[in-house]
Amino acid sequence: MSLLESFTKKKALTTAINDTVKARASEGEAADTLYNAAYHHYADVLLGDPLRSETLYNWGFALLHQAKTKTGDEAVKLYQEAIAKFYFCLLLNPSYLGSAINVGVAFMDLARLEGVDCYDETYSMARNYFDKANAIQANSAAYNIACIHALRDEKQACLEALENAKNSGYLPDAEEIMSDPDLDKAKNQLWFVMFMKTLDEASTSDEAENEASSDTAEQAADAETKLEIEPETQTDSTDEPESPKE
Repeated sequence: MSLLESFTKKKALTTAINDTVKARASEGEAADTLYNAAYHHYADVLLGDPLRSETLYNWGFALLHQAKTKTGDEAVKLYQEAIAKFYFCLLLNPSYLGSAINVGVAFMDLARLEGVDCYDETYSMARNYFDKANAIQANSAAYNIACIHALRDEKQACLEALENAKNSGYLPDAEEIMSDPDLDKAKNQLWFVMFMKTLDEASTSDEAENEASSDTAEQAADAETKLEIEPETQTDSTDEPESPKE
């Protein structure tokens, strides 16, 4: 592929990604028009281009988020198309972390939309891809796995997965966790309440530590400034020393 052709296709991919961003911020027909424009650009890039895996991922990402705005058969179709894009992305690049996680998310959204049992194959497919994501990068999908355990009321396994997500830095903030419907079965259980309490305590401790560090830094800066101005203020005892904070 020539340098010019590669540049042209990269530009098309960038346009498609930007259209997806705009579509997510839009509604109704305007959003659909932008999504369709993005899909057109994604298709163009895929024709003989080495950026195929990146294009397939972003195409699937756009489909996934459009599906979230739809209901019924229309949403099902979009989720299935998103899953297909992520699947082919992983065929081209088995270590593409984003596709491994998002294909699992798409399966979970689809399962929720169709109202299937928590032991349905759709949830099992989601779990398989989350395991694949964890194999690519340790605990990157630990929180998603915790959600599946919560749906199945597997308390100990859910807590272990949440701890893994927390310790690895992949845990969402407390507000997002509490608004997650997949965790509804766990939210009123003592083990979950205690886990959330540890997050609150850790957050309070971090805030206090940051405040103390900030105060120490300000005091050090004040002391340094005062040292700098002392010779000047001592040269003329009739002048008022200037404030070190100004």
